[in-house]
Amino acid sequence: MRILVPQLLTAALLLAVFDGACAAPQAAAKTPAASTGLTASSESFSREELDQMMAPVALYPDSLLAQVLMASTYPGDVADAVEWSKAHKDAKGEAAVNQVANETWDPSVQSLVAFPQLLAVLGQDPKWVQRMGDAFLAQPDAVMESVQRLRRQADAAGNLKSNEQQKVSKQSAPPSGTTATTTTVPAGTQTIVIEPANPEVVYVPSYNPSVVYGSWAYPSYPPYYYPPPAYYYPGAALFSFGVGVAVGGALWGNCNWWGGDVDIDVNRYNEFNRNTNRERNVNRDQISRDGKWQHNAANRDGVPYRDSKSREQFGRQLDGKGQRDAYRGRDGARTAERDNARQAMQNRGFESPATSNREARDRAGQASRDFNQQPRARQQAANQNLSNARAQQGARDRASTAQRGQGNNAFAGARNPGQSRADAGRGHSSFSSSQRPSSSRGGGRQMSRPSRPPSRGGGRRR
Repeated sequence: MRILVPQLLTAALLLAVFDGACAAPQAAAKTPAASTGLTASSESFSREELDQMMAPVALYPDSLLAQVLMASTYPGDVADAVEWSKAHKDAKGEAAVNQVANETWDPSVQSLVAFPQLLAVLGQDPKWVQRMGDAFLAQPDAVMESVQRLRRQADAAGNLKSNEQQKVSKQSAPPSGTTATTTTVPAGTQTIVIEPANPEVVYVPSYNPSVVYGSWAYPSYPPYYYPPPAYYYPGAALFSFGVGVAVGGALWGNCNWWGGDVDIDVNRYNEFNRNTNRERNVNRDQISRDGKWQHNAANRDGVPYRDSKSREQFGRQLDGKGQRDAYRGRDGARTAERDNARQAMQNRGFESPATSNREARDRAGQASRDFNQQPRARQQAANQNLSNARAQQGARDRASTAQRGQGNNAFAGARNPGQSRADAGRGHSSFSSSQRPSSSRGGGRQMSRPSRPPSRGGGRRR
């Protein structure tokens, strides 16, 4: 018994651990999924995060807010539009939209260039734009609820009112069972709607979310705030409006508060796209048959989706890209010819054309940096060439000196002993001769001069 008891206790402990490990996955499986349908709660945005990111745009007019929500699902295109707007600071309204008709951006992004003051705000934080788009794709109902929650806060604080620029109203949800209502919105729920006072002119409001919403409920998640440039809002107050923009057909979406999505005005959308593609199939490209907006994954430009549900859903849409290309008249053979021509240019040393606006912009930036570095590179090359020339000249000088001094080299006869002894003997004899007295130096004939006869008197002979 003393031996079996410890063994039984060990077995019981192992069994308990095993049962607990098995029970954990079962408990996780029984946990209800998020209302947005995501596979993991960590992939969804919390209420605090949604209010934090929606605070800067929640008080925009409904039609403008709808365009922002749609456009934010294409963050790469928004970044391109921001750069374009910076380069065309005074372009706005329908005239600006016409200037970007040939850009490959999604139509929802093209419409935003009508509002340079809005792009100035969106351009301050591309990560915020991407998060807002990810939230709208994965949790459209939650995003709409967040906007309404924020509007009620601003209304309670006395900072959301009708004026010359906008019309603020409260509407009740339609009866349940209608096509415009979802089961998540109880009948009779008050919804705050913001519309332009003049349907043809839209004012983009500017406000500080930390003030306009009153006391903020989430200290750990303070609202985002991106102040617009003073260029568009001189002397901005608590709630300011810049210059009104005549939008024309730039706004063709609207918020469906009771359906949790965005509705599309098909006629306005077709009018908006008249300059880009007259044969565009609206129902397949941008909206469904019931007039609801649909995200076009082909315009995402490779930006990854945040949650697994979006990756799975819109990844399948990308699989059907060939069918869309065929419908739009894109010939596969012609595409192959372009690829072959591009490859031939690369083989010959030519750079292939950019495949997107972003790639073209990156190449231009790199070319500018290379151009700025050229003077330094040229100076470095000149210094290197000068150093090489000096080294070569030094080598030639040393070779010439060695060649001239070869006959007078003291070691030239080192390999001929007889010649060396003879030279040494002549040197010794010359040295000895120089050391003897002058009387004993003989080596040549002595010079003699005739003596003069002695004188015989002092007078001259006659």
